[in-house]
Formats: sequence, C-alpha cells, structure tokens
Amino acid sequence: MCMERDNQLFEIADRQQGYFTAKQAEACGYARSNFHLRLSSGEWLQEGRGIYRLGRYPVTDRPELVLWSLWSRNRKDDPQGVWSHETALDIHELSDVMPAKMHMTVPPNFRRRVEIPNLLYLHRGILEKSDVEERQGYKVTTPLKTLMDVIDAGTVADNFIFQAAHQAIERGMILKKEVNALQSSYPNIYKKLERIFDDTL
Repeated sequence: MCMERDNQLFEIADRQQGYFTAKQAEACGYARSNFHLRLSSGEWLQEGRGIYRLGRYPVTDRPELVLWSLWSRNRKDDPQGVWSHETALDIHELSDVMPAKMHMTVPPNFRRRVEIPNLLYLHRGILEKSDVEERQGYKVTTPLKTLMDVIDAGTVADNFIFQAAHQAIERGMILKKEVNALQSSYPNIYKKLERIFDDTL
C-alpha cells in the first residue's frame, strides 16, 4: 500500500517537475497530519502554501514556472494561470527581451486570499484551448497568441516584437495562414505581423 501510494505521488510529481500539492498528496493516501514527518526527514520540501516538492527530485531548468502555476490553483486544485506576454516570449526563446516580472494570464474572476507577489504581473482574460500549449507542469500561450498579446498590450518595444516575430517565422512556429486568419478579427495586429512576415520571406 505504501509503495503504491509513493508511486502514485511520484507519477503526479514527475509531471510537475517534482512538485505536488497537499490535495494531490492526500488523494494518493497521505494523511495531512503526517506531512510533517515527510518534511522533517527531507523526503518532501515545502515550497509554498500547500505546495511541496520531492526532496530527491532532480533540479530542473525552470522550476519557478511550475511553482507559480500551482500557486494559481483554484479551490478544486486546478491551476488557473497560463504564462503569457513577455514571460511566454522568454519560454519560447523569442527575442532578447528580459521581463522584470513574470507575466501570467488568469481568468477574469481569478481571486486569491493572499496578496499577489510582486514578481508576478497578472493579465485577466479568457484563453481558447488553441491559444495554449501544455508543458511539464505548466501552460504557456502559443507563439502566435504571445505575439498578439504583446502587440496588443503595447508594453514591448517594436524592435523586440520584430525580433520575436522574425525568429518565430524562421523556425516555423508561426505560419502565413495563421497570420492571414487575423485579418478580420485583429486588423491592427494583422497589419504588423503581415509586414514582418513579408519582410522575412
């Protein structure tokens, strides 16, 4: 039973770069009253309110992306945040932009009882499934949606937008037909991307 419980938790944590929530641990059969035993032994590490990490799990490249994704979870324990805007550019390795804060899009009705950490910048909006990519333990907006967001927000200098768009086009991350599909719904964004696309070809 203990081995099965441990295996279940490891499978969950492995999908989240070693992280898991208190509710996920409880669902595997761990009693919350015994969490302190796992913590004192170093088997688990507490990383935030109701967020833990397996002590022996290998260090990953961007663990903070998972940590803050889990921070955004709702009462059902489902993460609500999707990395977007400048942070999504960084994740996709598009442009040399270095965001001062971590940008995350959350639903319009997103609420947390605790204060929003200074390192996070929350954008409120509704994302379509087609706008989102799944990664190991977090979600990020697609390259096209990311460019649309930063153009619309007007917070990224044009030289970085041009650089990001050129790189996305050259790597095949954005296709001409995807840009053309924006013509009627997002004419201003379409015009900017079309010009960059045509300059790249």
